[in-house]
Amino acid sequence: MIEIEAFVAVADASGFTRAAIALRLSQPAISRRIELLERELGAPLFERLRGGVRLTDAGRALLPHARGILASARDGTAAVRAVDTEEVGAVGLALVGTLASTPLTAQLQAFRQAHPQIRLALRTARSDEVSALVVAGEVQLGLRYFGDPQPEIASRLVREEALMVVCAGQSALVRGSPDDPAALAGIPWVTFPVGGGSSGEPFARVLERQLLRCGLEGAEIVVADSLTAQKRLIEADFGLGLLPASGVEEELRLGTLRPLPLAALDVTIPVSLIYRRQGYLSRAARRLLDALTGEEVP
Repeated sequence: MIEIEAFVAVADASGFTRAAIALRLSQPAISRRIELLERELGAPLFERLRGGVRLTDAGRALLPHARGILASARDGTAAVRAVDTEEVGAVGLALVGTLASTPLTAQLQAFRQAHPQIRLALRTARSDEVSALVVAGEVQLGLRYFGDPQPEIASRLVREEALMVVCAGQSALVRGSPDDPAALAGIPWVTFPVGGGSSGEPFARVLERQLLRCGLEGAEIVVADSLTAQKRLIEADFGLGLLPASGVEEELRLGTLRPLPLAALDVTIPVSLIYRRQGYLSRAARRLLDALTGEEVP
C-alpha cells in the first residue's frame, strides 16, 4: 500500500521531490518505494526527465487502478470509523461552482441545519473534476452537470437547469429582442469544444441540436474551453451563447450580458448527484444523498 501511495503521489506531483513534500517523507524514501514497486511489477513506471518525471505506458496503465486501491482503503477506514458513529462525521461533497447559485445551496443549508452533527466538507470544481474526485475517493458525493457514463459511477438526477440564450449587453450583433431564431442567422455562437475529452462537450452537443431544430445549423462556432471564457467573449460581442441560467446571474445583474427571449431555443440540462457504485457511503452520506434526490441508495 505504501508503494502505491508513493506512486500516485509522484504521478500527481510530476516529480519525486514534490511527492516527498506532499507525503512528508524524504526523497530517498520515495525513490526506494517506487523502485520496489517497479521491481515487483517488472516494468518502469516513470521516465526520469530533467526537472521532473513522466509516466511510462506501464505507469499510465497502472494509475487508475492505483487510485482505486487508495480509494478503497479510504472507504475501509471510513467504514470502520463509522460503525459506532451513526449519522455523524464529515461528508465530502464536490460540486460545480455555478450550482452554488441554484436552489441546491438552500437544500444544503437546510440539511446542515437539520443535521448539525454532520459536517459538510465542500469543494468546487468543473464537472469532469467532480467525477475525478469521486473516483479517487477524495469525496463521497459529487454534484455535476449531466450524468457520468463511467461504469464505476452511479448518477442520480437532482434537478433540471434551464439554459438561456444571451448576448452582449450592448451587442451590435443583435438589435432589440428578437423572438424568432431566424433573426439570428449569420451570428456566431460561443460554446465548448467537441471531442478531445472536453468536459463541456455535452453543452456543445445540446447547442448543436438546438441550432439544428431552428434551422441555424450552419452558424459559425467560436470555441472556448471554459464557461468564464465564453462569458467574456460574449460580453465582447464575439457571438451568442446558450448558457446555464445560474452561471450568468452576475453578468445579467451588471448588464454586461442580456437574455434573448427565444422560446424555440429553450432547453434544460440535468444536474446529477454521483457516487462510486462500489464505494462505501457512510450513514451521513446516505442521509445527504436522500435529502438531495428524495430516494434511498440501494
